[in-house]
Amino acid sequence: MIDLYYWPTPNGWKISIMLEECGLPYRVVPVNIGKGNQFTPEFLAISPNNRMPAIVDQTPNGGGAPISVFESGAILIYLAEKTGQFLPTDLRGRHLVLQWLMWQMGGLGPMAGQNGHFLLYAPEKVPYAIDRYGKEVNRLYGVLDRQLACTGAFVAGADYSIADMAIFPWVRTHKAQQVALDDFPQVQRWYNALFERPATKRGLDLGKELRAGMLTEDARKSLFGQTAQSVRSGEHRVG
Repeated sequence: MIDLYYWPTPNGWKISIMLEECGLPYRVVPVNIGKGNQFTPEFLAISPNNRMPAIVDQTPNGGGAPISVFESGAILIYLAEKTGQFLPTDLRGRHLVLQWLMWQMGGLGPMAGQNGHFLLYAPEKVPYAIDRYGKEVNRLYGVLDRQLACTGAFVAGADYSIADMAIFPWVRTHKAQQVALDDFPQVQRWYNALFERPATKRGLDLGKELRAGMLTEDARKSLFGQTAQSVRSGEHRVG
């Protein structure tokens, strides 16, 4: 059994989609990031960066004590290795998938996150930031479009992989990012195909009711006002 510490966001969707694709039994433990649940001592013991998702594998391969894993990319690799699915075992195939997983972790996710913040959540418009992150997200979509034109079906080649699962949830936010998929026909084709996968739909639906009324003023402080002190003291817990 996998305990999934989760909230319905792009990073959370990566893992809910993977678990649905793998068919592993799992139990959802909601981490209400708007109420500061990510600062509880119990959660920090699993995810010291106070970010969800995280997992605890109660039945790791080989037996022994439960294993906890934080950071969505590390979780995807862990689950792929546990199940023998969605990560090639040959040298070239494996490292191609891992490169595109890291591309998402270090590029598309952070840049789209900043773009979305300054477009939607910043208390005042900052034209430089909106232009800077908007252009970088546009560039990254161009990189992805070119890659898909070369590989065909999926990001790292003919087979669906954890690279696709990592990238898809962030492309899911393209409208909020003010990105027109019509400008990126290969991304549009790939996105439409992945959206039709039953496991993708189940992963996206997981906990969608939890987001209702999330961005209160207290939630904004919890999400956007974090410092080292807030991690030490848990001062951003709400309610």
